[in-house]
Amino acid sequence: QVQLVESGGGQVQAGGSLRLSCAASGRDFSFYAMGWFRQAPGKEREFVVYITTSGGTSYADSVKGRFTISRDNAKNTVYLQMNSLKAENTAVYYCAAKRGATSRYESRYDYWGQGTQVTVSS
Repeated sequence: QVQLVESGGGQVQAGGSLRLSCAASGRDFSFYAMGWFRQAPGKEREFVVYITTSGGTSYADSVKGRFTISRDNAKNTVYLQMNSLKAENTAVYYCAAKRGATSRYESRYDYWGQGTQVTVSS
């Protein structure tokens, strides 16, 4: 069992930066692929980025070059550095964990955090 707790959300002006954190409890964090998803008001939840157990990454086209995912297995934490934020990045951001191979599909993830709100004002 893995419990995930996101933090670091808030309100920022367009062009600003935020760093989200996702702290995991439980064992074997290093064996879990981790993903970030987001859900904007009135929209379905969508994939943002994932990181594999070995540190490989894959980004949604809309965030490439602006967002960076990383993980610290010693701290059981995954991070999402978000730069050059835009108003359309406003959403609740969720981290998720799954055993085995990574995926862009939320249905493949086993564990979810409660989400953290990111609001970007223009």
